[in-house]
Amino acid sequence: MALLTTGKYPELLTTLILLIYPNFQVCQSNNDKIVFSFPEFPYKDTSKNEMKFHEFESACEQAATCRQLNGVAKIRCIRECVSPSCYRDIYQSDQLEEGEIDVRLNSFKGCFVQRSSRPRN
Repeated sequence: MALLTTGKYPELLTTLILLIYPNFQVCQSNNDKIVFSFPEFPYKDTSKNEMKFHEFESACEQAATCRQLNGVAKIRCIRECVSPSCYRDIYQSDQLEEGEIDVRLNSFKGCFVQRSSRPRN
């Protein structure tokens, strides 16, 4: 979860953020911090899970749609390719930005592992 210290005008900042990102869940605490939350999926960092994720990630890196991209655009493309539904749930309302530390990656991996192990009809 990312924290943002709001300083002098927390209500104004909260309103602006909600106008820009309407799908954010915002909670105001007593110490003037705004907490942004996103769907969190537990992720167990095992070699099996990492191998499975890396296999999909590598395939998506080679996909024609992602191969020609660079930087954060390439990362977004790869993540959406790996799992469109997890990407939509975790990143769609707040796209990953250049220079951002991706605190949502483990949740994305957890979502991917959970959904890829479901039996399909």
